[in-house]
Amino acid sequence: MPELKLMYIRQRKYMFLLLSVYVLGWGFTSYQSIFLGLILGTALSLFNLWLMARKVDRFGEAVAKGEKVHSLGMISRMATAVLAVMIAMKYPEKVHLISVVIGLMTSYIVIMIDYFLHSIHLHK
Repeated sequence: MPELKLMYIRQRKYMFLLLSVYVLGWGFTSYQSIFLGLILGTALSLFNLWLMARKVDRFGEAVAKGEKVHSLGMISRMATAVLAVMIAMKYPEKVHLISVVIGLMTSYIVIMIDYFLHSIHLHK
């Protein structure tokens, strides 16, 4: 299995772990709007991670075949973020806006942490 696909699978597992912690926090604490914002942002961040992994895979195939290379889908990822913020602004009593923004950044934080953990593991 290519290294990028293994990386995506690892990062997806971390994201699902975080989502399960957020669901538990939503269900068992009184900070439901904060955890709902984290759930919304992280779920859409996971979707963005999937989009990015798929686009990178197609990008690599196009380069290998010598075909025309398309973008990596920044507009679609930005539209997802706008959708999350619009939902948070539509229901401010249910969804905490700052938590949504933090949740949207989760995949990038997970990517960085995964990189550092994996590079430390490789150098041992």
